[in-house]
Amino acid sequence: MSKELRWEFYQDKKGEWRWKTFAKNGVQVGASTEGYTTKQNAVKNAKIMGYSVK
Repeated sequence: MSKELRWEFYQDKKGEWRWKTFAKNGVQVGASTEGYTTKQNAVKNAKIMGYSVK
């Protein structure tokens, strides 16, 4: 499933790390519901939701 999705990690205005995921057609299909203090923690949460390193 994750191979068909594009994942984006970014820092929000508060400096917290979040993620979004997009379908092949560019429609956003998921996002983190909270901010994380480190990118590593955001990636860990994304992995729970299906993210995998390519």
